[in-house]
Amino acid sequence: MTQEPNITNTLDFTGRVAIVTGAGGGLGRLHALALAKRGAKVLVNDLGGMLDGTGGSPAAAQKVVDEIVAAGGQALANGASVTDFAAVEAMVAQAVNTWGRVDILVNNAGVLRDKSFAKMEMDDFRFVVDVHLMGAAHCSKAVWTQMMAQKYGRIVMTTSSTGLYGNFGQANYGAAKLAQVGLMQTLAIEGGKHGIHVNALAPTATTRMTEALFPEDVREAFKPEAVVPAMLVLAHESAPTRTILCAGAGGFEAAHITLTQGIHLGLGDSVPEQLAASLAQVTDRTGSSVPGSGAEQGANEMRLLRSM
Repeated sequence: MTQEPNITNTLDFTGRVAIVTGAGGGLGRLHALALAKRGAKVLVNDLGGMLDGTGGSPAAAQKVVDEIVAAGGQALANGASVTDFAAVEAMVAQAVNTWGRVDILVNNAGVLRDKSFAKMEMDDFRFVVDVHLMGAAHCSKAVWTQMMAQKYGRIVMTTSSTGLYGNFGQANYGAAKLAQVGLMQTLAIEGGKHGIHVNALAPTATTRMTEALFPEDVREAFKPEAVVPAMLVLAHESAPTRTILCAGAGGFEAAHITLTQGIHLGLGDSVPEQLAASLAQVTDRTGSSVPGSGAEQGANEMRLLRSM
C-alpha cells in the first residue's frame, strides 16, 4: 500500500459545463453524477440503445438528469447518436445555448459486437469503429471551435486495455479503442496552444458490457465507481495532456507508447537478413523513450544515421 499524500486542494468543477456521452447507464452515468456533484453543469447524452447499438430511447438519459436535478444540480438530456455528426452538432449547440460554453467532453459512448475475427462480419467491424472512433471524432470536432474560442477545454477519450494490448474476440473494439489514442495524440498537440488538454482513460470495470468477463468474487472490487477518480483528474483544469490513465479496482497506472533506442543498418541487399539477426537488439527496451510527437521517430533515425 502506498502512503496517502497530503491533499490540500479539491477537484472542483463549479461553473464548468460538461458533456458526457453514453451517460444513461454504467460508467457514463457515474461520470455525469460525479461531475455534477462537484459543481459542473452536465449534458447527459445517451442513445438509449442495446449493447450492440440497436434500438434507442431518451428515457435513460432523462433518468440520469432527474438524479442530478434531485440532488440540486443542473443537467440536460440528449438522445443523439454519436455516429450522426449533425445531431452531435445540435447537442453541443444545446449545451452552449443553455449555459454559454462547453468546458469538458467525456467521450464514453460505446457498443460491443464481439466475435473472433474469422467469424466477424465486416458490417459489425465498421459499426463498432463508427461508434467508438467516429463518435469520438464527431463530438470532439463539434466542441473544438468553441473550446478554441474560449481558450479552454478538456477532452477525455475512453480507450481500453483491448486497444492497448489486445483481447480475443474484439478485433473491432480494439482497433477502434487504440484509434482513439491516436486521435488524442494529435488533438493534444494541436490543442495545446489553445488551452485544450486531451487525454485518454482505460477503465477496467464491471458494467453491463463487461460484467460476464469477471469472476464473481472480484466484481464488487471492480465496480465502475473505482474508475471515476481517473476521469475527474483528466477532466479537471489541473489535468495533464497526452496522458493515458488506466484505472480499476482502486489501482491506477499510466500506459505509454514507447520508442526503443534502435540500431542503424544502412542500405543494402543484406539489410533484411541483418535486421532479422539483430531484432532482439532493435526491440530491447533499455533506454526507450516516449516521443513528444511522431516527428521524434524520424529524429531518432536521423540520430542513428549521424552516429555512424
